[in-house]
Amino acid sequence: MLKTAGLSRYHHNLESSPGFFPKIVSTHTFEDRLNTIRAAKRAGLEVCSGGIIGLGETMEDRVQLALILKELKVDSVPLNILVPIAGTPLQDNPVLSCEEVIRTIAIFRIILKDKIIKIAAGRESILKDFQALGFMAGANGMLIGGYLTIKGRSVEEDQKLVTQVQKLWQA
Repeated sequence: MLKTAGLSRYHHNLESSPGFFPKIVSTHTFEDRLNTIRAAKRAGLEVCSGGIIGLGETMEDRVQLALILKELKVDSVPLNILVPIAGTPLQDNPVLSCEEVIRTIAIFRIILKDKIIKIAAGRESILKDFQALGFMAGANGMLIGGYLTIKGRSVEEDQKLVTQVQKLWQA
């Protein structure tokens, strides 16, 4: 019904691996999320699905998430980076290092060779001046503007980043 109404893409993040998911979500199961993605694919929709890194999960959890996304044949994968916010349950989570974020992007690129991998929330505050490294590691897209809980950068700043990345690729 939604596709006939003009919908072409459905966004539905898995958030984390099946083993870590219950530690962050209590209102539904990981299987519920998988079933939603499968239903969207059956309906002929493109699916955008990824997760959040820095929740307290392990690198193995991240690899498992990437493998599941590959199995589901999603079309694009946003990688959000947790920015701990005061007053939230994850306020005391340690902030990921730039190196760990870059490694994670590279691992997702190895597993999801032909997919769009977008760096999203947290890229500005965690990667800071090293955002271009995210593209060198394998990201080939980004979300711009504001996010659900944090402010993003201006379009003009991101246009400068795109120019910087283009220069790196031409070097």
